[in-house]
Amino acid sequence: MAAGKTHLVFDVGIGKDKPITVVSSGVECPFCRREQLEGIIAQDGEILLLHNKYPVLRDTVQTVLIETADCNSELSLYPKDYLYRVIRFAVKHWQAMMESGEFASVILYKNHGPYSGGTIKHPHMQIVGLKNIDYRRNITPECLNGEVIWADGGVELNLARQPKIGFMEFNIRAQGEGSVEKMADCIQRMAHYLLHHFHWGCDSYNLFFYQFSQEISVKIMPRFVTSPLFVGYSIPQVSSRAGEVVKEIRSIYFE
Repeated sequence: MAAGKTHLVFDVGIGKDKPITVVSSGVECPFCRREQLEGIIAQDGEILLLHNKYPVLRDTVQTVLIETADCNSELSLYPKDYLYRVIRFAVKHWQAMMESGEFASVILYKNHGPYSGGTIKHPHMQIVGLKNIDYRRNITPECLNGEVIWADGGVELNLARQPKIGFMEFNIRAQGEGSVEKMADCIQRMAHYLLHHFHWGCDSYNLFFYQFSQEISVKIMPRFVTSPLFVGYSIPQVSSRAGEVVKEIRSIYFE
């Protein structure tokens, strides 16, 4: 069956050769063998952007952004100046792909942890140009709105009232010059919160970047086994602890 403009085709022939290091520590990390990396597009010190060696998604251009040479590091641990470099680098190349005019849309996202859908442990993001699919059709304004946790200078952090999948999802909405650093600070704080303070315990999360007009939004989503109500019926759930979580994050990071 041919896929239309709502579905991507996963090429199993390519995917079967892709290494997995999230759950299998016996597999050597390909991103640690930096001298063997090919297809490098851009570099800023340890930060690399390269063509994905395993482009499993048809009708796309897949790139990988390696954040650091340290396989055991993680975004919530980066010093501030390095954090800003990583996020600026990612946003710059994401927007450059969008502005090329070659794609219906371009996605920028990050997987971290065994439940995030990723296969490589090493800190990285992915920038993927979609030739036939506009992801913005699937994103409602409601899933990016929520109870404001913190706001300053064109940047807002909120807890989604109508999450896309369910329970707890955090959104950052950023506009204007100088917003990237504040956005990066919020991303790092929420990654740290999920990994170290989240009441259910959490070892996995995703970052999803969206651009609508001049606004960049980032959804930070803790990941667990997905609820069958969402898998089977597309019914999200919200947490009864939402108000407590907002107060907790303010007290830890913004007071």
